[in-house]
Amino acid sequence: MQLFACRTKNILIEYEMKISKFFAACVFLLGSATASAQPVGELKSIPSLDVDRYLGRWHEIAKFPNGFQKKCSSNTSAQYSLMSDGSIKVLNQCQHQNGQMEQATGQARQLGNASSAKLKVRFAPAWLSFLPFVWGDYWVIDLDDQYELAAVSEPKREYLWILSRSPVVDESRYTALLTRLTAKGFDISKLEKTAHNK
Repeated sequence: MQLFACRTKNILIEYEMKISKFFAACVFLLGSATASAQPVGELKSIPSLDVDRYLGRWHEIAKFPNGFQKKCSSNTSAQYSLMSDGSIKVLNQCQHQNGQMEQATGQARQLGNASSAKLKVRFAPAWLSFLPFVWGDYWVIDLDDQYELAAVSEPKREYLWILSRSPVVDESRYTALLTRLTAKGFDISKLEKTAHNK
């Protein structure tokens, strides 16, 4: 009986050691994952935005792939125009693989003062505009002095768009922008370039 008790005790000790090692490994892996996924800091928008200069047509140069643009294959653009109530009309369009054009009309409004580069955008019907969750973040996080090349994202960095006044961007300017985006914590390897047909 004593021999059985000793064997049982040894088995329990061995089992406890295995469990301890397992949890230690889990903690180590979790710690490593957490360390490697440390945020690079809070994402910031540009200091100020001149909305009047930002209005007009922008061509999508590249983006992080997303579900609501999965049918878009080329010629993606956004047209911004001022509405009578001071908000911004947004007209997005793109071309499908079969040549069909798709359009989506929305509304944008600034958060904060008149020079704020943080906006909220809604594509849901106007009668749903009172619901906070139908408004998505639209932050201009990079913009050149000429208002010709821009990057747009949101606080979590899940979405990213590179926009240009022209469907073709100088390679050196594009590369410089990618460098700045990397410094802001974006994984630019996820970017998908947008085709523009002549």
